[in-house]
Amino acid sequence: MLEMRPDCERCGTDLPAQAGGAFICSFECTFCAECAEALDELCPNCGGELLDRPTRVGDALKRNPGSTERHFKG
Repeated sequence: MLEMRPDCERCGTDLPAQAGGAFICSFECTFCAECAEALDELCPNCGGELLDRPTRVGDALKRNPGSTERHFKG
């Protein structure tokens, strides 16, 4: 199951689990659309491809909420 990190690691933008606009690599490093574009869709941590993160909604979100641990280092 995806961790669904709540923020962009590069700029700190909120990225709720139920909203689109988040991009992740295979290690779940998480970035907003603007930062993913600025990074040419490549993760600066591992070099992996950044892809659209799926959303989690409804009962799935209630049973398995996204993480609350923020990863922005700014």
